[in-house]
Amino acid sequence: MTQKMIAKVAPHGLKVTQAADIKQRSIHLKADAVIVGSGAGGAIAAYELASKGKKVIVLEAGPYVPSEKFSEMMAIAMGTLYQDHGGQANTEGDITILQGACVGGSTVVNAALCFRTPDYYLAMWAKEFGLTNLTPEVMAPYFDKVEANLQIRQNARHETSPGAELINAGLEKLGIPAGVAKRNVKDCGLTGFCFAGCVSDRKQSMLVTYLPWAVAKGAQIYADTRVTRVRAEGQRARGVEAEVIDPATGRKKADLRVDAPIVVLAAGPVQTPLLLLKSELANRSGQVGKNFACHPTMSLTAEFDKPVDDFHGATHSLYVDKHTLPEEGGYLLLNAVQDPVEASFQVEPGTGKPYVSYMSRYRNTIRLITLIHDKNVGEVSWKDRAKAIRYTVDDADFEAMKAGLKTNARVLFAAGASRIHVPSSQALVIEREADIDRVIDGLKNEPSRFRYTSFHPQGTCRMGADPARTVVNPKGETHDVRNLYIADASLLPTSIGYNPSETVYALASYISDQINAAHS
Repeated sequence: MTQKMIAKVAPHGLKVTQAADIKQRSIHLKADAVIVGSGAGGAIAAYELASKGKKVIVLEAGPYVPSEKFSEMMAIAMGTLYQDHGGQANTEGDITILQGACVGGSTVVNAALCFRTPDYYLAMWAKEFGLTNLTPEVMAPYFDKVEANLQIRQNARHETSPGAELINAGLEKLGIPAGVAKRNVKDCGLTGFCFAGCVSDRKQSMLVTYLPWAVAKGAQIYADTRVTRVRAEGQRARGVEAEVIDPATGRKKADLRVDAPIVVLAAGPVQTPLLLLKSELANRSGQVGKNFACHPTMSLTAEFDKPVDDFHGATHSLYVDKHTLPEEGGYLLLNAVQDPVEASFQVEPGTGKPYVSYMSRYRNTIRLITLIHDKNVGEVSWKDRAKAIRYTVDDADFEAMKAGLKTNARVLFAAGASRIHVPSSQALVIEREADIDRVIDGLKNEPSRFRYTSFHPQGTCRMGADPARTVVNPKGETHDVRNLYIADASLLPTSIGYNPSETVYALASYISDQINAAHS
């Protein structure tokens, strides 16, 4: 970033046109590029295209919530910053699929944990999907770039949360190596409120980085603006149609149309395929919406005999990826701080007195997450004017989850836990280490039996060389429609078993370069 560019960035807040600013019933705009979505992919594309002199318009369906309005309360954040007010789930209802729905997207509410895409997956994608262009050598400069721009660095020792200290002791006792988390955070305040938005702007989300930089280069952002159709003529993108929705009433305030020769979809792995399906575009392969994966996670909650107060420090301090690759087990372990709202629904303590009794011991609890590298067995569809996320955990993936939970439980008991709660729809507690195998071996892969959470939907518009098997070509352009690009996690050909945010950052940067090269 140059000093000249930085000087143009407003010292506080972001220039955004919101529904409250709209007076007319119909708006017609023209641009060089229109970008749908303002999260990880959309914000980076907006800056990279605007920095080359293109007139860029960003359309975001969610509201603009400036950081000073973040409540630092999960229950309120769910209603104001998350898709479907935090209620987005698969059709079975047992996997909560969390996505940001605000200016800045999921980067505003994620835990800021970053991993480079392992070379293993780049090699797999080259072999199985023809993505020979995405070599480690090609991608390294993009990872370097986004890591510098977003302050991605390893946690300092003082950032480790109290619960992570206990978990680390358990790992050392068992001889299991731990990795130190890397996050896109600058001078972390250690408040533990990442999932509710960072009120101090220390988390380097798109809200405080690429979007202000894009606006400084002339990009315009419209919030409360839901794109309803991608326009194309002669198999060439021409723009989009949208509706400006008053967030207070849910009613349409204006119709909005953007004419642009470049369209970039970055609405996420649920909304991007839905938009293509509604528009009846780019689906000659029949693969739009297919191959959905989401890294289902289950958290074991451990109780200790004394307060731990694991609600401050880095949201993620450590991880264990010894078994993350598919042939090595297919699961990743992550610690995470936990606020009271999360603590109350991660286990099944019952209601009334049992619930109050459990929550009175909240200060004594910590959690350890098992995240699985899942198969791409789901589908996002649009039928009868409603979205559906059809996905159930594959039987083989469930065995990987069980293996992860066993490791997870042993680590927690080694850390000194007195009992461990399994996130089941019925109360299930492991009272002693000797019971781990018996309890977890007894788990059956039954829909709606367990409480899963997913922050990582991916894979619904696969990237690859073969138009018959994939939606998007190796440069990010759809096979069927020229100048229609995708730059979000729906591109990922397979699950990657790690938090995908940095992968999206790097791919969005790469695809933006391809767009600029083709439209110089």
